[in-house]
Amino acid sequence: MAKTFQLDIVASDRKFFSGSCEMLVFPALDGECGILPGHESMVTCLAAGELRYLVDGTWHYAAVSDGFVEIMPTFVVLLADTVERPDEIDVKRANEAKIRAEERMRQKQSIREYYHTQAALNRAMNRLKVTGRHK
Repeated sequence: MAKTFQLDIVASDRKFFSGSCEMLVFPALDGECGILPGHESMVTCLAAGELRYLVDGTWHYAAVSDGFVEIMPTFVVLLADTVERPDEIDVKRANEAKIRAEERMRQKQSIREYYHTQAALNRAMNRLKVTGRHK
């Protein structure tokens, strides 16, 4: 069995990573999902959270938003709205976004506005979590 698989991580605005990968761990709707070479084929949803992938014995980390993951025995394609390395995240801006979202959560909103605000809060908290661990 091969020791690596082809990993393509694509954000809505750029190709984030393309290359051989030894292991991938991503946030799914029901918890973290780990992928090794030869994994059974499937397509699943990607939840916002921390993405980890092992390349040449080194773990790489990123903050990802919602998306999809196609898994095949020899390759994985991960599609997300946003993918950011910890060094690409502006911590001050993420903190400000978190504070704004928390303030909006305290205000009376329509259901639609509530879900938009909840998504903004989740995005900001995810960015802060990833930068806090890996910067």
